[in-house]
Amino acid sequence: MTQGAYENYVAGEFVTGENDRTLEVENPATAETVALHALAGAETCARAVEAGRAAFASGVLSRAKPTVRMRLLFDIAAELRKVKQEGGRMLCLEQGKSLKSAEDEFEKAAAAFEYYGGLADKAEGRQIPLGDGMVDFTILEPLGLSLQIVPWNFPVSIAARSVAAALATGNSVILKSPEITPVGLHYMARAIDAAGAPAGTVSVICATGGDAGRHLVTDPAIDQITFTGSVATGRWILSAAAENIVPTVMELGGKSAGIALDDADMSKVMAAVRASTISNAGQICSGMTRLIVHRSRYDEALAELGKLAEEITVGPGMDNSVLTPLVSETQRNRVQEYLSIGANEKLDLVTGGGVPDRAGWFMDFTVYADVPATSRLAQEEIFGPVLVVMPFDTREEAVELANGTQYGLAAGIFTDRLNDALWLAQRLRAGQVYGNLWHAASIASPFGGFGRSGFGRERGAEAVMNYAKSKNVCFALS
Repeated sequence: MTQGAYENYVAGEFVTGENDRTLEVENPATAETVALHALAGAETCARAVEAGRAAFASGVLSRAKPTVRMRLLFDIAAELRKVKQEGGRMLCLEQGKSLKSAEDEFEKAAAAFEYYGGLADKAEGRQIPLGDGMVDFTILEPLGLSLQIVPWNFPVSIAARSVAAALATGNSVILKSPEITPVGLHYMARAIDAAGAPAGTVSVICATGGDAGRHLVTDPAIDQITFTGSVATGRWILSAAAENIVPTVMELGGKSAGIALDDADMSKVMAAVRASTISNAGQICSGMTRLIVHRSRYDEALAELGKLAEEITVGPGMDNSVLTPLVSETQRNRVQEYLSIGANEKLDLVTGGGVPDRAGWFMDFTVYADVPATSRLAQEEIFGPVLVVMPFDTREEAVELANGTQYGLAAGIFTDRLNDALWLAQRLRAGQVYGNLWHAASIASPFGGFGRSGFGRERGAEAVMNYAKSKNVCFALS
């Protein structure tokens, strides 16, 4: 094993991969290697499956008192806070995001374990009245072994919400970390181990999607799959899951629109752009990527976006810069391909469109105006700091533009008129609608989408049912 390499966590132990294989983890701000991580193969994955099945069959969590699961999740939350600084630093280095954002991920992860720890003894069944001499009730039971595949943009916080909900209901979990950003989840594994999670109840492994990942997805011993990532990968996982009749939760991305009415507070619009289009270099599935502005405020919005581009700081996440690098050269190349499309379509470039003259995988904050609704830049998920702006005249036109893609993850409304806000909220095809802000940060707020944005809901009390099934029990009394 290469000295200093981060290890996988399987069956209560930190282990290497087959043949001591490792992968290099890159700092996108410098394009230099910052860590090595053990790479799991099919044998390691099979061991994780075996350990997860054995842990579930033992009933160590599924048949334990709910308060046992509650205490475990609270203890994991406490351990996550202990590694917040060290883990946040490494997450910042491997993913590129700001140090503050990286440390916040560990705080949000701890909050997720606390929230679902509090729900562990509240996942209740119900009594069904059938008349005299009959007793009918339901019991919620865990599904078994959950495979959870998380993305590289927010690996720690996204993993926490799923792992915590699964453990709260008594399941075992295999967490597949993203090969681009696996180190942050190593620190989650350390927290889980330090909290005393029974061996096999959680395994955290780094594996490539085409090798060991395929082995996991197609393994008939997997009882449930939660996936966050691209539509293409989600489609493949759904196909594989259908072979084994495995229930899934899919969170697949978006092309979210913000609507600024004629009374919009433009400072709040710019704050939302900063928080969701520029933050994390625009690598946010629910971020605002389209801004639909009332024609009376359109020129003002474009001018404010130009000012915003001049004001933001560009640099490494360790400096807590506003615009940090994209996660990899591959991702930057992908974004540049879309900018080439914009040039070919002769779109009106308001600001950006280039690459800063510095090391790493940086990209300018880029804004296009008067973008046709049919343009690929208005229809496809770019996953970079790119915003397209479109004018509208009526509420109906704004709704048509906002709903005019195959996605339906998030939407925003900027107005102080309650009637208009609620009228729009009822008509927008999105899993979450924000008003005069962007992102509902609470773990209690359900999250998910419509259309190609996927199905199922993460976060909130609804997520418990991703990992439990209802059993009906009916007795006729003598």
